Amino acid sequence: MTTVGTGNHAYDVISDWAKVPEGWNAPMAAVTVDSQDRIYGFNRGEHGVIVFGKDGNYLSDWGETKFAFPHAIYADPDDNIWIVDRDAGQIYKYTTDGKLLMTIGEKGFRSDTGADNSVFSSSGYGEVTHGGGPFNLPAGIAVAANGDIFVADGYANCEVHRFSADGKHLKSWGSPGSGPGEFTLPHGAWVDSKGQVLIADRENNRIQVFSQDGDFISQWPSEMIGPAVVYIDKDDIAYVAEHNGGMFSILTMEGETIERWGGMEFRSCHGVS
Repeated sequence: MTTVGTGNHAYDVISDWAKVPEGWNAPMAAVTVDSQDRIYGFNRGEHGVIVFGKDGNYLSDWGETKFAFPHAIYADPDDNIWIVDRDAGQIYKYTTDGKLLMTIGEKGFRSDTGADNSVFSSSGYGEVTHGGGPFNLPAGIAVAANGDIFVADGYANCEVHRFSADGKHLKSWGSPGSGPGEFTLPHGAWVDSKGQVLIADRENNRIQVFSQDGDFISQWPSEMIGPAVVYIDKDDIAYVAEHNGGMFSILTMEGETIERWGGMEFRSCHGVS
């Protein structure tokens, strides 16, 4: 068995942890964990959401054939399961057993960002020339303590969108580029214990930190290569999956690296919880 990391951040790699029923194709795009330690895998195969126990045993599944392109999944503190369906251009809120509670976004809609949605590159679709509002291939989601929703809208946009708990669009921020408050594929989102919004700015190789009103606070200096998602635990330790480098980083809330591993072991790291 392979071990990665050291000290308090040493982990055994269990490559066959997820025990899906025989014959299932289960390419997982993202993962999340609810308050009962159930693990939800957002799957690009036939079974949209697959639920596992802590030991990796299959518990249930739901959402079969419902999703255009599974991209992100997030369990909020009330165990609502939030899903980002990138190509549908929609955000869904579900119960833990798959009952749909709310939908944000019009299916198939693409906001005007100057991007050509028919041209794909490693950094997204076409060339984004300006922000376009919700949505143009959204990528990530986070929910604040008051229920407000933050969506990283990155593959053919350059904005973060804030919604009220009932799905009303409150504001958007961001523009194309590499300066403070600018994005090149905002891909993942998290709200930390201080209420700050962290955005994985993937193609700029950084994490940016904002107030919930979109005011730039800081960015993390690091050696990350294409950070896709960020997860922060109860001890305010950050875990970042690096899509472009096949790496995984553990950092302080100041962005200082505690542990980092990967390269040959992983490919296109895309989710963490």
